[in-house]
Amino acid sequence: MFYGNEYTYQSLKELRIAMKEYNKYYNTRRITTKLKGLTPARCKNQSLVTA
Repeated sequence: MFYGNEYTYQSLKELRIAMKEYNKYYNTRRITTKLKGLTPARCKNQSLVTA
């Protein structure tokens, strides 16, 4: 996310905000084939319900 885009962020605060948004996307909305088309959050919730 950072490498190659070093000059797109005007401040460290902007970079932190972008990193938080990316982490939120990565953990809640990203669909993976490894998890059979589920997002990581849905996979975790599904495993908690079936256990």
